[in-house]
Amino acid sequence: MFDVFIKTHFSAAHFLRNYPGDCENLHGHNWDVEVVVRTEALNEIDVGIDFRDLKKIVYSIMDELDHTNLNEHPGFQEINPSSERLAQYIFDRLDSQLDRYSGVEPAQVTVCETPKTGVTYWKNV
Repeated sequence: MFDVFIKTHFSAAHFLRNYPGDCENLHGHNWDVEVVVRTEALNEIDVGIDFRDLKKIVYSIMDELDHTNLNEHPGFQEINPSSERLAQYIFDRLDSQLDRYSGVEPAQVTVCETPKTGVTYWKNV
């Protein structure tokens, strides 16, 4: 089993609806993101997925979120754009884009609001 990962980041504003404190007000973060995908098999050149391919997929998701008000994003109209939901959203978007890579599945996505606080999402199967 191989876990392949990349680290990246994006900047965006958000607020948490019905939060009892300062986070109910619009504010911003520089989110750090780590994406891990898993595969049992290697391809003909002995890699699970080319880092360039994984970066292309993940960066397209980051571009969609970067420098936005996340509360206005279609994915967060009905739910709060918390770190938990951001990690889940990135995981699900990644999952839908890995279809063309046989045997490569998302393993986990970690989203950090600060260097000392973050959330990791993975599907329990």
